[in-house]
Amino acid sequence: MMKTRNVLIIVPLLMLPCFMFLSSCTHPGPDVITADPDASYQTKALFHNLDRIRVNSVLFGHQDALAYGVEWWDEPGRSDVKEVAGSYPAVYGWEIGDLELGNETNLDGVDFKKMQGWIIEGYSRGGVITIAWHMNNPVTGGNSWDTTPAVAQVLPGGSHHDLFTGYLDTFADFVNGLTYKPGFFSRSHAIPVIFRPWHEMTGSWFWWGSNLCTPDEYIALWRFTVEYLRDEKGLHNLLYAYSPDRFDSPEHYLERYPGDEYVDILGYDDYWNVRDRERLPLFAKGLRTVVELAEERGKIPALTETGLEAIPDTTWWTEVLLAGINTDEITRRIAYAQVWRNTARSVENRDHFYAPYAGHLSAPDFVEFARHPLILLERDLPDMYSVRK
Repeated sequence: MMKTRNVLIIVPLLMLPCFMFLSSCTHPGPDVITADPDASYQTKALFHNLDRIRVNSVLFGHQDALAYGVEWWDEPGRSDVKEVAGSYPAVYGWEIGDLELGNETNLDGVDFKKMQGWIIEGYSRGGVITIAWHMNNPVTGGNSWDTTPAVAQVLPGGSHHDLFTGYLDTFADFVNGLTYKPGFFSRSHAIPVIFRPWHEMTGSWFWWGSNLCTPDEYIALWRFTVEYLRDEKGLHNLLYAYSPDRFDSPEHYLERYPGDEYVDILGYDDYWNVRDRERLPLFAKGLRTVVELAEERGKIPALTETGLEAIPDTTWWTEVLLAGINTDEITRRIAYAQVWRNTARSVENRDHFYAPYAGHLSAPDFVEFARHPLILLERDLPDMYSVRK
């Protein structure tokens, strides 16, 4: 009897880590509908929390925030936003152009393996990750600004379809490297990513732009991309962001919309209407339209790309960007606003940056912007990847 009793005691103790392991990775899923019905728990939780938070808050984002800034490159722990406002941005934007070519660095010189590390780092602190792709033109081999028509040729049955699917394979391999292990008894999981392909399609500066393919061709491109990554490659950690450039009307915005079952985030990119105060009504109109269209469809509205180059206006952050977002109860219901990158690597080239650096004339105003109750930096974020019911 003693042996039996000891076994009964020891077996539960041995099984305890298993119970802890299982309990740490089984969660009640959030009640949300995403473009991927099989999206991971953390991915659906991100959708849920973006939708919940946007009622009262807007996350601030910055492109390439951890990779480089004004007069620095690849220095661990640095961020121009952090050095000005005391916190990393809440949203980290990344770019994978040239990944499809098998290059070690992207079109801006950022090492892809280090980029994966920075993505994991930002996520480990609770930040939100977005990825855009300036894919090279598959037909000509030129960059994404090579406006030789190519969309029809990369669709199924097209002359360059196999090459195009190979490009998508490189993205799947990159995303499969974005995993996070939170603790000893926790299973590694895929990091949720807001993926923003084929952006600014209302313009015609990319090979997928409005004058270079029909609406039906663009929609087919988007749908194939989602179906291939989701169904063929098994990526279940992506939220898909649809982001035109400026648009004239709701109808214009939706002209190339691929359908609710293929989109999670309705965004738009606007640099023109944030240049000065005179354009604020147009900026607010665009925000209002995006919010209303998103809410009609159960999607997340966002200002996916914006900014003022070199920020010569010392009160731009509070009197233009914040003022536009905070125009009314509708415009302020965007989930996040992301500015572009800080690529000035020397004093001689200090003219291409979109977030302030320490000592910049707009830095004090940015501090006020970041302190506003509406704006969240990384330090202000709740847990974006779990759901409390």
